[in-house]
Parts: sequence; structure tokens; C-alpha cells
Amino acid sequence: MSPSLPGSHLRFNPLTGEWILVCPKRGARPQSEKDERPPPECESAYDPSCYLCPGNMRASGVRNPAYSSVFAFDNDFAALSPDVTETPQSHGALMQARGERGICRVICYSPRHDLGPSRLDPAQLRAAVDEWALEYDRLGAIPWINYVQIFENHGAIGGASNRHPHSQIWASADVPCDPSKEQSLQKAYADAHGTCLLCDYVKLERGLRQRIVCENEGFLVVVPYWATWPFETMVLGKRHFGAIDAMTPVEHGLLADIIGKISARYDNLFHAPFPYSMALHQMPTDGREHPEWHFHAHYYSPMRSATVQKVQAGYELGAGRERDDLPEDAAAALRASSEIHYLDGRQKA
Repeated sequence: MSPSLPGSHLRFNPLTGEWILVCPKRGARPQSEKDERPPPECESAYDPSCYLCPGNMRASGVRNPAYSSVFAFDNDFAALSPDVTETPQSHGALMQARGERGICRVICYSPRHDLGPSRLDPAQLRAAVDEWALEYDRLGAIPWINYVQIFENHGAIGGASNRHPHSQIWASADVPCDPSKEQSLQKAYADAHGTCLLCDYVKLERGLRQRIVCENEGFLVVVPYWATWPFETMVLGKRHFGAIDAMTPVEHGLLADIIGKISARYDNLFHAPFPYSMALHQMPTDGREHPEWHFHAHYYSPMRSATVQKVQAGYELGAGRERDDLPEDAAAALRASSEIHYLDGRQKA
């Protein structure tokens, strides 16, 4: 199978049902000079003004404990509340609104203000994965919680409001739009083919070996065939399971390992802190069986280069998804990027 078509072409995303316009020649077009590089690495292990560092006062007036490992707490500025007071409203079929319930949590990876997943000790990353699993189990057991969304905004360009490395959890009564769409399409594929969509995709990628970035015994990182963002990646379980609570203790360590590996490769790509948004996608917690679900994670970043960001503008906003280069080229660049972080020379192991 040829790695790509030479000219502009469409690629199908089976998880969203969308077709992505790929225009390989547009990446070479001249652009006005600009510098959109991320802020430099934080050099301080502790920031007295940071509301996530140990012992500091948060904006809510609550003081953090002198924590030494993972620290989880209820978000002081939660997007969702367990109590819904809004009355449903509608003005016919075209204007409808209803309240949404939820619980929001924050997970600080470590007391270190300056160390994100790309430089954290493997044991610290493993502790974060363990905490994700505990939170998924605890929140998912609440009868009215039907989805537990675990995500990380890394860096200001990646959407983080605080530089202290942390992830968040929004557990909601409704299944959000993107996981809901993925569920429908995974189920439709399983019904039509009798197999798992992402199990089949993993087999294809392992056979072709054109878009694989890195892997270990339990997980595979690829630039998806249908990637929209310049260095978008997916983390895929090699074994079929639907959620983090089905992982073995060994797989907890392997997930931490692969997160460290791809995070280090991202930073080493331009020898600069690499901003991204990461989202774990896993089966709903609605009490139903979901054999169609295959655990995976999405990494998105707008960075095209060390100084230039991709902005979804005219065509993307008005017509549909588009990328200016080949996913295979992005995968090659990430494969060539070291897993030994450029700042500390320590290999993620």
C-alpha cells in the first residue's frame, strides 16, 4: 500500500465519520515572518505564587497540603456542579436548553512546578495513571455520572491556565459529543464487521509501519492516517479493553512509560516545551456493556514548527478539516526525535 497520494486528496476518519482534505504542496507556501513559539521552560521547582504548588494558598482560600506525590482535589472553579438548578427551556425544536450535572477534579502530577510528563520520573507518571484509574472508578460508580473525561492541557498554547503540570477530570451526566460520536461509529463498525474498529486499525498500522512513532509491550503511538493537526498522535492499547479500570498493574506502568516517551519526543522535536491537549477516550460509565469500545488517547497541538502555529481559519471553519502536509512526514519527524530529553539527558525508561 502506497504511503500517500502525491497530490491533494481526502482521507476518511472512521472515528468521526469526516473526510479530511490533505494538501501536501501547501506546506511549502511562503508565509509572513512571525514568532509564535511557546514560553521557555520553567526553571523553578517551586513557585511561591503558584496556586498548585505544595503549601500554597489556592484562589479559593484553601491551602494545599505539603504533598510529595500526586495531589487530587475538587476544582475550585468547576465547569460543572453536582446540583442542577436550571429549568429546561425550549422555544420549539430550534431552541432547546437544559442543565448539566457533573464533578470536576484536578490532578497535580507532582510537587515539582517545573517537571511535566516529558521529564517526570517513571514512578511519578505511574502514580498519575494510578490516580486516573481510581478517579475513573470512584466517579464512574456514582449512579448519575455517565462519562468520565480525563484530559490535560499542557502549556499556555495548549490551554493550560497554570504552568504547574496537572490534568483534569470532568465527569458528567451526559456523554460528551466527541466520545458519543466515537461510540456510535465503533458500535456500527463492530456490528457490520464483527471486529473492533481500533483493533483492526492497530493491526493495519503495525503491518504498514508508516505512521508508528513509538511503542512498548502494551501501547502503540501513531500519527493517525486521518490526522488533522500537524503533529497529532494517538495512543492505542495493543490489547482490547474499554477503559482504564480494565488495565492490569503492568499496563498502568506501560501507559505511564508511553506517555513519557511521546512527551519527550514532542519537546525534543524543536528543543522547546511542546504545548498540547491530551484526552483519554474510554467507555461510558452508564452501567451498560460496551464491547465496541477500545481505550485510546488523543494528542493535539497547533505547532507546525518551533515558531509557527496552525490556525483553523477560513476553509476549516467554513468547509471542513484540512492539513498542509502528510501524516507520514510528521510521524517520521517524531520517530527521529529522541526519547532522551534535551534538558536533562535522561532517557525515559
